[in-house]
Amino acid sequence: MPDRLHLEKFGNIHALPILHYRMEFAHLVREAFAAVKPDCVALELPQTLERPFLRAIRRLPEISVLSYQIGEESAFLIIEPADPLIEGARLALEQEIPLHLVDIDLDSYPSYNEQLPDSYAIQRIGLEPFYREVADLYRQIPPAKEDLRRESGMTFRLQQLAAAHERVLFICGMSHLARIRELFPQKQAQQLTRTKREGVTVWNLHPECCHEVLAEYPFLSALYEKRRSALPPEPVADASLRKSFNAFELILGGKKSIPEEEVLAASVQRSARRIGEEGVMPDRQKIMLRLFLESARHYSQETGETVHFWQKRAFFRFARNYALLGRQLLPDLFQMLAAARGCLDDNFAYAFFRLASFYPWQREASDLPTLRLTAADLWSATRRIRFRPREKERVKGGLGMKMVRRKKEKAPGEWLDGFDDPSICSYPPEDLVIEEYGRNLKRIGARQLSEEQSRVEPFSSSLLDGIDMRETIRNLHEGKIYVRENRRLKSGVGSVVVVFEEDRGGKSFPYCMTWLGEHEQESDMAFYATQPADNIVGPGISRCEYGGFLLSYPPRRMADVWHDPDYQGAFSKGEVLLMAALDYSIEKDVVYVAPRPPRSFLKQLASRLAKRIIYLPLGSLSPVSLKKLRVFHILYGRDKREIAKDYIW
Repeated sequence: MPDRLHLEKFGNIHALPILHYRMEFAHLVREAFAAVKPDCVALELPQTLERPFLRAIRRLPEISVLSYQIGEESAFLIIEPADPLIEGARLALEQEIPLHLVDIDLDSYPSYNEQLPDSYAIQRIGLEPFYREVADLYRQIPPAKEDLRRESGMTFRLQQLAAAHERVLFICGMSHLARIRELFPQKQAQQLTRTKREGVTVWNLHPECCHEVLAEYPFLSALYEKRRSALPPEPVADASLRKSFNAFELILGGKKSIPEEEVLAASVQRSARRIGEEGVMPDRQKIMLRLFLESARHYSQETGETVHFWQKRAFFRFARNYALLGRQLLPDLFQMLAAARGCLDDNFAYAFFRLASFYPWQREASDLPTLRLTAADLWSATRRIRFRPREKERVKGGLGMKMVRRKKEKAPGEWLDGFDDPSICSYPPEDLVIEEYGRNLKRIGARQLSEEQSRVEPFSSSLLDGIDMRETIRNLHEGKIYVRENRRLKSGVGSVVVVFEEDRGGKSFPYCMTWLGEHEQESDMAFYATQPADNIVGPGISRCEYGGFLLSYPPRRMADVWHDPDYQGAFSKGEVLLMAALDYSIEKDVVYVAPRPPRSFLKQLASRLAKRIIYLPLGSLSPVSLKKLRVFHILYGRDKREIAKDYIW
């Protein structure tokens, strides 16, 4: 682990180079206080803001906004906990160390569009190499005259402080520090500038604006504040919630009405305990992971759907690549929300946003007037993202639309009476969906087989089936055009196997079943899934989740594959289904969809049976379609089909 702290020392000035509004530098300020033990703290802020600034600092962890007029425009300064200047001021007040704002107040300052390295790099390489690279970057940019005036004014104030104190900790932006260090040995004159500013107002920031105007997203700021101050857990309404922090279980169970705010506060508290040891720089990557896991918990409790490992992997890969396009190491909040919506769905993205934008200490009611700000008030460029979360079915009634609410038990155990019927059956609308998806997989498999047998060659006398642009571009240096010939093969797919998870231990999907088609348009089916008793949603109605399934055509031929001794050599339930598919298929080809390709043994078995396995990676199919397909219902008795629509969502 690198020594992250690095201080520039000139005279008795210990200068910490920072990037503003970045959590890593706020933590480095704490390390600098412990290393230097200063008797004076100097900040790169104008002295004209000192009184309102200190008032806002004392309100933390509540977030404040300083506002004042510069001509016809409004200027805003956000006082948020994950900013290094704010952290330096808080520590100075807590330790009763003299605090000085040493910058000068200018009415105009140029706007810079700087492409700086990601501050997360400090977590890996430390501050010294990071500052060296940034300083080299700034040396290539000629300073504006406003910068030179500010640096001369700050140097003058530092020379005064150095004469009166032994150890001065100076917290300063990286763009100014190198020139201030060069100016410090030279005697500076006091700059003629504004000494007082009228009309500076301290506002309370409206909690609904936090996600728009904070530089660090609110969830990260909340975790930093929790780790910083070691505050006690947020008050909650029930002792069981304090113990488990699993408030959504209480909400869904209907036993308590837990406010959403307390649910989110519980997630913040739990995450603060799990992102690392006390006193260690919080790892932004671990915070991002905790945000994802807590959002997945809320999403599962709200929708009943599970966030799977492949979706988690796709989310982090998408977010990483999106960040790299912007030359950053880790994504910002907008990029994470785009990844959440694209790799899962809008419901998960909204759960992710709701937690990421939560800051537990912010209230609309305050001793100060409350101000609403938008991103457009602060930043020149903004991005917008919309969520369209799936709602429960709406029906017309009365004067407008009303929600169809899922029925609930009037008394615990009431629905168990519906499981007396020994026969079981499926829910017909779900049968139509899975049969259509099976036919679609057969078409995809046949198309892939045709593409595998296609031939590409340089153009000579015929374009055949068209120009192959990919091969032509790949061999552009040859100066040739490549054409493709698609060989149309006769392919008949007799069985389709879809494996979502292998379940080698047999604990996640213990329920195994073989179903025969009820008519000629249905296939025989074998599957393994979650236990029906684990999720009872109605009288004689269970909600289950496939681990994998097999569809075999034509119907009414399949025996119980789970107790067939011919398949005892299978290593997993997915392999049982594939061996049965090869056995029962009357056509040559079997489509196999799974996270990993089949073992060579199974390919050899297919060859001995004169069959062929067409493998489709699970990740190549639409995750939205797979998620809809994976949930199904088991009805105990055909009479349940008439009432199932009132309990299935």
